[in-house]
Amino acid sequence: MGLTGLFLITFLIVHCGLNAMIFFNDGGDTFNHWAHFMGTNLIIRTMEIGLFLFLLLHIVQGLMLVSQNNAARPVKYAVNKAEKNSKWYSRSMGLLGTLILLFLVLHLYHFWVPSRMGGLGSIHALEETSLPSYAGQEAHNLYKEMLVVFQNNIVVVIIYVLGVFSLFWHLLHGFQSAFQTFGVNHKRYTPIINTIGVLYSVIICLLFASMPVAMYMGWVS
Repeated sequence: MGLTGLFLITFLIVHCGLNAMIFFNDGGDTFNHWAHFMGTNLIIRTMEIGLFLFLLLHIVQGLMLVSQNNAARPVKYAVNKAEKNSKWYSRSMGLLGTLILLFLVLHLYHFWVPSRMGGLGSIHALEETSLPSYAGQEAHNLYKEMLVVFQNNIVVVIIYVLGVFSLFWHLLHGFQSAFQTFGVNHKRYTPIINTIGVLYSVIICLLFASMPVAMYMGWVS
C-alpha cells in the first residue's frame, strides 16, 4: 500500500505540473505541445500501463485493508473515543478513496478517453479546424477539450473541486503514512515529513482545483 501510494504521489507531481501549463495563457499551445508529447512517447505510454496497474493495485489493497480491519474486530469497543487517537480523515481513507475513484472515472471519461482512444473521436465533437499540429502530426486539442468541459458547466466544476477536496484529505494522511510504512518514523525526521506532506497536499490540490475554476471564470482562455 505504501509503495503504490508513493508511486501515485510522484505521478501527481508530473500530472499537476503538466496541467498547470494552462496558466501560461497562450491559447493552450504550451499545454497541448507537452500533452501531445506525453500521449505519443512510447516510454511514457508504457509507463501509463504501469500507472493503471499500480492504481488498481492500490484500490484492491485499500479494500483488503478495510476488510481485514473490520474482520479483526467484529465486535466494536463499548467505549470508543477515536477522535482522541486519530484524525477523522485517517479513519475515513476507505470513504475518501471511494469518492476519488468515482471522480477519477468522470475525469477519464472527459479527457483520457478522447485523447487516447483516437478512433472513438472526441466526446465533445471539437471542430476539425481546432486541432493543433506538432512535428507534422495532428494532435488532439486537449486544452480546447478542457474549455468545453469547464467553461459553461458549473455543476462539473463543483464536482471536480469536491473530488480534489477528497484527494486533499486522502493525501494528507497517505503521504506520511506511506513513509511510516517503510519505517521512516523518527522524532527528528517525522515532523519534517509531515510538514512536507501538508505542503505537498495543499499545493497539488490547490493547483488542481484552480484549473476548472480558472476556466469557468474566464481567467484563462
